[in-house]
Amino acid sequence: MEAPSFLDFIIHVTGLPGYLVFSWFMILVIISLALIVRSSLKLMPEGIQNVAESVVYGIYSFVEDILGKEETPKHFPLLATLAIVIFFYNIVELIPGFIPPTSNLNTTLSMALIVFLYYQFLGFKRHGIKYIKHFMGPVWWLVPLILPIEIIGHFARIVSLSVRLFGNIFGDDLLLAVVFFLAPWLVPLPVMALVLLAASIQAFIFFLLSTLYIADAINEAH
Repeated sequence: MEAPSFLDFIIHVTGLPGYLVFSWFMILVIISLALIVRSSLKLMPEGIQNVAESVVYGIYSFVEDILGKEETPKHFPLLATLAIVIFFYNIVELIPGFIPPTSNLNTTLSMALIVFLYYQFLGFKRHGIKYIKHFMGPVWWLVPLILPIEIIGHFARIVSLSVRLFGNIFGDDLLLAVVFFLAPWLVPLPVMALVLLAASIQAFIFFLLSTLYIADAINEAH
């Protein structure tokens, strides 16, 4: 399946990777939808405003249940952005010819690095040098054993976040391409419904783990 002509033209002229062009395109779509919602705000929400408010309120309430009322406003913008962007990045695979940006490891790895650096920064900002206690275990004589395990575990979070998302979306995209090729008349509803479900779940898992990592960093070590 070929990319839409205008995106293919941009890829050809600029020489940029396809996943990057599709990433920027989907960001423009998200910004455009946000501006449309903002320009038509009503006291009694309806239509797209109702959907947007429900999504934002649902994300905010979920984050608040984990981080608390005081911390949520500080971290909600990043977490909500990740959730919404990843969801749109994932579901674009349902459009023939579109490449889901999250089917490329560069995209998922960059987002995982942002989360990793952000929560580590929060940990040191909140606790100072005492943040190291998060890596040392419950008793001092276990430090030589626990410290390397904790360090490896934290770096493994980057791999976990990026590879899980990449692998699932890449697999879904490949499945759709194969089924479209072999039996295009059978594809639409069942397969696309499963892909939509998987795309939504993967966006939620990335968002959930990011929230839990932040909560772990800002809480006191025990």
